[in-house]
Amino acid sequence: MPGFVALLKGVNVGRSNRVPMAELGALLEALGCTKVRTLLNSGNAIFLSRTGGPRVHAERIHRELALRLGVDVPVIVKSAKQIADIVAGNILAAQTTDASRLLVAFTSDAKSLENLDALASLVKSPERLHLGEHAAYLWCHDGILQSKAGSALLGKFGQAATTRNWATVLKIRAMLCDTAA
Repeated sequence: MPGFVALLKGVNVGRSNRVPMAELGALLEALGCTKVRTLLNSGNAIFLSRTGGPRVHAERIHRELALRLGVDVPVIVKSAKQIADIVAGNILAAQTTDASRLLVAFTSDAKSLENLDALASLVKSPERLHLGEHAAYLWCHDGILQSKAGSALLGKFGQAATTRNWATVLKIRAMLCDTAA
């Protein structure tokens, strides 16, 4: 059965958009998903589903979050294969000395991903930006909050994307592999 990860944007940061992970898991199970597992408290949920692809799942989860929990946030869903491709496509991973400073930006479509190339003008050496086939990768050498590109990606510039640090992406991949086994 195909595995997926739902990546919710902007939940459980501050007082707004609170989504308890137990409620997210229950919501996914109510939608027919199985082997639901959440990671951290930041809107990451791994699940299996026999029906639908990433876009269908994202739309259903978004709708149900708004209806059941009153939370209207972007939801991006990636398949286990897409996550494997995203991990394999990270040419910056070998240079990473701190996985929390390497951001991976996920988008729901290719056009939104292409638009992230505009971040390049904000990248200052030794920072690096790589626009991959399936995600954008931003190495923030001095930390995300000290990076103009990192701050822009996390702010209004990155509205069509949700980000996770490299350590979290690797945990998601491992959980997808465990869930499918």
